Amino acid sequence: MINNKKVVIIMPAYNAEKTLEKTYNEIYQNFVDEIILVDDFSSDKTKEIAKKLNITTIVHEKNKGYGGNQKSCYRAALKAGADIVIMLHPDYQYTPKLIPAIASMMAFEEYDAVIASRMLGRSALKGGMPLYKYFSNKFLTWFENLFLGEKLSEYHTGFRGFTRNILEKLPLEACSDDFIFDNEMLALLLYQGFKIGEISCPTKYFPEASSINFVRSCKYGLEVLLVSLKYRLSKMGLKNGIFNCNGEVLDTNKELNYYNKRD
Repeated sequence: MINNKKVVIIMPAYNAEKTLEKTYNEIYQNFVDEIILVDDFSSDKTKEIAKKLNITTIVHEKNKGYGGNQKSCYRAALKAGADIVIMLHPDYQYTPKLIPAIASMMAFEEYDAVIASRMLGRSALKGGMPLYKYFSNKFLTWFENLFLGEKLSEYHTGFRGFTRNILEKLPLEACSDDFIFDNEMLALLLYQGFKIGEISCPTKYFPEASSINFVRSCKYGLEVLLVSLKYRLSKMGLKNGIFNCNGEVLDTNKELNYYNKRD
């Protein structure tokens, strides 16, 4: 808890048995009230390791996709009474040591959301980010800043935090269940006038770290461009897509399949 705000960490997980414990061990527990992991039908022992670590664990009976996993994560966090929700991938690509700083930026009401950027400074390439991903990230960020009217250093990090207010107001049920969910969420957040802060985050690329392949990266890139275009058209009065959704907020009444509840 920070400034009397309950801090909940969510982990959207898929085949994370090799990195989950290492990620968990670097979380400063004094600042965190609860950790929730959602296992998206992994074929390894992710859920068993999560239970051993006494992490609140929810399992999907079929793979729902990266965006679908996040929706379950956010529903569970809201049900747990979270004031601040921080998404941390359990693949050890991002350092959990930044959690107190990220949470504080929202707990003291400076920002509604915070993203941990790999592109601030030079940590992305030093951490092993492939060159094609680095330059793609740069181009997509430039394009999005142009169409969204912002000056963020990146939109594509998986280490990010949100206040409860955001999660209760954004029409997240209307968003994709695929990787583009991340981008749609930030676009919606900006569309509704919420404030985003950034913090520089070192990153690590290694075989066990989760990553999408080249073909899916290209698909994601095209979808990012489309979201940006729809955003600009909607701002011009031609509302469309997720920017024309009313009331499709997260349904917290949907049943969640708990594999383990933290003691």
